[in-house]
Amino acid sequence: MYKKQAKAYSKELQQLPTPENQKESALDYGDYWVGTTNFNLRKPNYVIIHHTAQDSVRQTLNTFTLPKTQVSSHYVISKNGEIYHMLNDYYRAWHGGVGKWGNNTDLNSSSLGIEIDNNGKEEFTEVQILSLIELLKEIKEKYNIPAENFIGHSDIAPARKVDPNANFPWEHLAQEGFGLWYDESEIEKLKLEAEFFKPNPLIIDLNSRLNTRIPFIDKLVFPEVIPAGFNVEKALRIIGYNTSDLQAAKAAFKLHFIQENLNQPFNSYDLKVLYHLHKKYL
Repeated sequence: MYKKQAKAYSKELQQLPTPENQKESALDYGDYWVGTTNFNLRKPNYVIIHHTAQDSVRQTLNTFTLPKTQVSSHYVISKNGEIYHMLNDYYRAWHGGVGKWGNNTDLNSSSLGIEIDNNGKEEFTEVQILSLIELLKEIKEKYNIPAENFIGHSDIAPARKVDPNANFPWEHLAQEGFGLWYDESEIEKLKLEAEFFKPNPLIIDLNSRLNTRIPFIDKLVFPEVIPAGFNVEKALRIIGYNTSDLQAAKAAFKLHFIQENLNQPFNSYDLKVLYHLHKKYL
């Protein structure tokens, strides 16, 4: 079935946009077709990582080969580190579904999907992650994919998906060059405005111009102070999250970058991580 479908697509790729093929169009095409010499295949620019949420790699492979399931992936990695390459990288797999990252609303058309055999609650095996990193190295070099474009399914579909789960080692991957992470020492330096600018009890005239701060100056003089007006929604959008459901976007951010206290609202530490990271994505 795979070979039959690939052969059908190859025939479509060979079709030339000649006037005969364009007769039904209302556009004013020229008298003849001129084929350019400058082209190649479109390439993937994102990698979306998933957990399978199934009980075994055999079950996942079966799911991805049944037409009725309407779901697939380019790669599947088993618990013992075996890599199943299920689809040519240039073909469009059905792994992301409805999702958005930045202004990209069709991630299936611009990404590779990698499914890791994991039921959604368990730890990922060491050999799985080793195989994943080796695969990502090859993909990154082959397609020149930017580090920040290695993301999770929950990142592009925060209201629907929670994979890969909180056990996934995003920090480890970032250290290898796949995805961005934050510097803990930099987070420790950050202060919230309310923590840093404490009222002076000796000030008598609170209306004095001398006591009025200017945000632009504050940013230059105190770069490690998070302004009171820091916009969480805007920062999440800068990173790439769809904030139409802000609470879901915040939960997806915590799942990826905090990985604990997932059901709790943003605290000061979470805010500092977000502030630090959104500047990396600017």
